[in-house]
Amino acid sequence: MIYLEEPAFEAVDDPHVRINVPAPGLSVVTPVLPPGIDDTTNVAMQRSLLDQLLLHDQHSKLVTWYYTPMALPFSAHLRPDICIYDCMDELSGFKDPPARLIEYEKQLFATADLVFTGGDSLYQAKRTQHPYVYAFPSSIDAEHFGKARRHLEDPAGQHLIPHPRIGFFGVIDERMDLGLVASTATSMPDCQFVMLGPVVKIDPATLPRAANLHWLGSKSYDELPSYLRHWSAGWMPFALNESTRFISPTKTPEFLAAGLPVVSTAIADVVRPYGVMGLVGIASSDNIVQELRKALARKGDATWLGKVDAFLAGKSWDKTWSSMLAHISSIKAGNDIVLMQKEPKSCLIG
Repeated sequence: MIYLEEPAFEAVDDPHVRINVPAPGLSVVTPVLPPGIDDTTNVAMQRSLLDQLLLHDQHSKLVTWYYTPMALPFSAHLRPDICIYDCMDELSGFKDPPARLIEYEKQLFATADLVFTGGDSLYQAKRTQHPYVYAFPSSIDAEHFGKARRHLEDPAGQHLIPHPRIGFFGVIDERMDLGLVASTATSMPDCQFVMLGPVVKIDPATLPRAANLHWLGSKSYDELPSYLRHWSAGWMPFALNESTRFISPTKTPEFLAAGLPVVSTAIADVVRPYGVMGLVGIASSDNIVQELRKALARKGDATWLGKVDAFLAGKSWDKTWSSMLAHISSIKAGNDIVLMQKEPKSCLIG
């Protein structure tokens, strides 16, 4: 299995690939290209490197698996046994989307044998564009995030922050309502707001500042349960705009698996099913303080935790993959495949 990342631009004489093998049978490949090259040269170099990779890889079946249409220019010449488009986000709604993104997505819809979407709202938007579109909302590594329900030491990065703590983890970009973050922190001076994650595509200087607002930067996936263990509630203060219209935040079930009550703005794939089922508080700028107070009071509520665990029992990445594999098998049967993926971002907690 080959997982192809976006290129790194470094001072090199010749393009090459950097290969990491995090697990048997999986190669994470990063093209290393010289800086300052134009788009045509960029595509040609990535295409050549990809061809070299596949030439030396032993496989009887080739599956191409796309997370972004922007991988199409350097890979459209391949003739895979199966082509899959895993549409995780409506990338055209994000800030400064790549040129020709919509055009390439249309080409990918015409090429793909299967299309998976990262949530129900995205499914509704894409289902008329291909005959085989299937929704797969966020699953959960319940065992990993469930560690937050056990005793874990408070990380050094936050152990001096007073309680109660309300936390967020994820990429901090145009999808976050910074005005709402600022006003909520002002309205709840007795609470501490812990914000984990990289700042991307926005100026860090625009982040609101307050004595009870703590921007702690990126943390690894392995570190997250230790941080969540010492929070009283979670929140997802997403802006309601084009970049969030179709998102299905993976952190929703991750908060719940950690046993943390969570409040979100009215993201469609959070409202249904989580809000409707009473698992997550849904808030606007007018009532977010009240919803957060309710969440703080819900921490440790056995009835609520029982509902959470019953819901999460049917969610796992293994079950998601089994369902995906069933759809793949229905298209073309076969084993011994090479999987080429292209991921638009590499943040562990995004």
